[in-house]
Amino acid sequence: MTGLDRRTRVLGRLIGLASVTRRSEAQITADQRRVVGHNPVTDLLLGGLAPGVSVRDTTAAGQDGPIEVRLYRPTTFTGTPPLVVLVHGGGWTSGTLDTYDWLASNIARDARVVVASLDYRLAPGHRWPAAAEDSYAATVDLVGRAGELGADTSRVAVVGDSAGGNLAAVVALMARDRSGPAIAFQALLYPATDLTMASPSIDENATAPILTKADMLAFRQHYLGGADPREPYASPLSADLTGLPPALVQVAEHDPLRDDGLRFAAALQDAGVTVRTTTYFGMPHGFMAFPRISRAVPQALGELCQELRRALAVA
Repeated sequence: MTGLDRRTRVLGRLIGLASVTRRSEAQITADQRRVVGHNPVTDLLLGGLAPGVSVRDTTAAGQDGPIEVRLYRPTTFTGTPPLVVLVHGGGWTSGTLDTYDWLASNIARDARVVVASLDYRLAPGHRWPAAAEDSYAATVDLVGRAGELGADTSRVAVVGDSAGGNLAAVVALMARDRSGPAIAFQALLYPATDLTMASPSIDENATAPILTKADMLAFRQHYLGGADPREPYASPLSADLTGLPPALVQVAEHDPLRDDGLRFAAALQDAGVTVRTTTYFGMPHGFMAFPRISRAVPQALGELCQELRRALAVA
């Protein structure tokens, strides 16, 4: 696999030791209860909080009860920033507010927005559509709390990576189908959009570092159980995409999900939606989660924040 640097290969081997394919449902559930937190080792790998950002924890309404939300606000911005709802990745089975502090805080500072990072319910304890419904319900709730958040909720974007990209796209679909709230922009980082796993890149990159085809099959089983993978709120590529907000779709060259993103971007364009698509060459799946290792992170983060500022600018 050409173009992958040594650090990425080593990281992939280490992550493979804890692959979801090696974990039972009980072990996954136990892992979800562990607190990662911040320490020099995790911050070296995952990045820490960006300076110039204030952070506070709150809750928002999920489908069946409150879910945890972490709010990030740029401290040097005067005025009322737009709202960005961030939905984390992790194969619908992992990911925490702490592990997404770096991405959320950098978006808040560099895009000059209030970021609300969602801690939705995880599979296998809460299978589809729990994560999708939690993400949508929390978005509705947060948009209705403009005064409390100090955000301009007439300007809202959804952002997600990997499984979070799937959920962010689904939130945009639900908002269209359920008459709101208005979503101005969707930014999807190497999203899973077709859970039928029909993308050619899945076999092309079946043994790629970070995410393999076997991992994808395991994640899908934990998330969907026996649900139909063609359901539009599971596989947004199956949906009618007309009337959706403009999008940024970022994909990685050495990623089984690369073609999920490219196919979804093409389908959005065919539906009349404005889309910017960027392929980051030499990168594996999930590269934005490792800012100290992946050389493309500054460019990808810069593009993401620039597109958010443009899309959410006051007319």
